[in-house]
Amino acid sequence: MFRKLSFVAVLALFSGLVAHAQQSYLFVGSYNRDKEKEGVYLFRFNETSGALQRVSATAGILNPSFLTISPDGKYIYTCSEAQTPNVGGVSSLAFDSTKETLTLLGRQDSGGDNPAYVGVDPLGKWLICANYSGGSLAIFPLRGDGHIEPASQVIPFKDSSLTARQRSSHIHAAVFSPDGKYAFFPDLGADKIRAYRLQPGNPQPLQPANPPFTATIPGSGPRHLTFHQTLPIAYCIEEMGGMVSVYRYHTGKLDRIQRIKAHLDAPADDYNSADIHLSPDGRFLYASTKEEANTIFIYAIDGKKGTLREVGRQSTLGKHPRNFAIDPTGKFLLVANQRSGNIIVFKRNQQNGLLTETGIEVTLPNPSSLQIRAYH
Repeated sequence: MFRKLSFVAVLALFSGLVAHAQQSYLFVGSYNRDKEKEGVYLFRFNETSGALQRVSATAGILNPSFLTISPDGKYIYTCSEAQTPNVGGVSSLAFDSTKETLTLLGRQDSGGDNPAYVGVDPLGKWLICANYSGGSLAIFPLRGDGHIEPASQVIPFKDSSLTARQRSSHIHAAVFSPDGKYAFFPDLGADKIRAYRLQPGNPQPLQPANPPFTATIPGSGPRHLTFHQTLPIAYCIEEMGGMVSVYRYHTGKLDRIQRIKAHLDAPADDYNSADIHLSPDGRFLYASTKEEANTIFIYAIDGKKGTLREVGRQSTLGKHPRNFAIDPTGKFLLVANQRSGNIIVFKRNQQNGLLTETGIEVTLPNPSSLQIRAYH
C-alpha cells in the first residue's frame, strides 16, 4: 500500500532529480599572451538549444592553446604554446562538476618549444605531447589525482621535407589508438605520421612501431589524426596540401586507401587546413580550413569501407577556424574562430550531415581549442 508523500518530500525528490540531471560543459583553450590573464574558459552548454552560458575563466597558464579531457572527465590537460624559447609546458586542471570550478594543479616542461597538442590514453595513465617548433614528442605518467609527472621520454627529430616550411620536423598532434596500445604523431615538417607502441613497464615507454612511420605525400604537411569509432579506419588532415587522407588501420600500421580534397578550388601553396572530427554516430566526417577559406568541409562516410564523399560546405562565420567540436548528442557543431575572436554554434542535421546557422555566438580573445563533455 502506497503512502502519500508530503509536499516537502516531493520537493526534495524533485530537487534530487534536478541535481543529478545531465549537464554538458564546453571547455575553451585560447592564446592569452600572458599567463596572468584568463586563458581557459568554462561554459554551460544547453544540449537542447545549443545556447552557451559563461561560468568562469582561469588564469595561470600561458597560451593554453589545446585542451583534452581525462577519460573520467575529472581533469583537463593543456599545453602552453608559449611562442617563447624554452617555455613550453603541459599543465593539468581539476574540474568539479558540482561546484562548476576549474583548479590549476601543476605544470611540467614539455621537452620542446611550442607544444601544440596533448592526448591522453583510454585508461588515463599517460599523457603524450607534440612539440611543434621543438620537433619532438614527449610522454608523461599521470597520477590518479590528475597531476602530471615529469616526462619519461622526449624524442627529438631532425627530418625535413619538400618546402621552406618543412626544413625541420614539426610534430602537430599526439593521438592514441582506440585501444591505447599505440600512439601516433603527425609530423608536418617531415611529411610522416610517426607510430609508437606503448610499453608501460619500460623506462622508455614509447617504442617504435613496425613500421616506425607512414610517409605522406611530399609537401602535404600532416596535421591532425582521428580514428573511426567502429571501423578499422583513420583519417588525417593535411594542412599544406589541403587534403584528407583515409587509412586502413591494423596494429599500429596505416595503409592509405583514399585522398580527398578539403580546400576551395583556387590553387594555393599552403591551403591552411586545420582540424578534423567524426560525428558521434560515425556517419560523417568534418574538416576545417583556415584563411582564406574559413570553411567546414562535410563528408559522408561509407559504412563498410570508411571512404569519404563530400556532401557539403559551411562558412565558419569567422576567421581562422583553428579547432571545432561536435557535442555528444550530435545535434550541434561548435567552431572556434581564433582571429575573429568568436565561437559559433551550428545546428547539425544528423540525417544528411549538413550544418545550419543558429544565431548563437560568444566572443572571447583568440579561442583555439574546444572540448565538450556531459556530466551527471
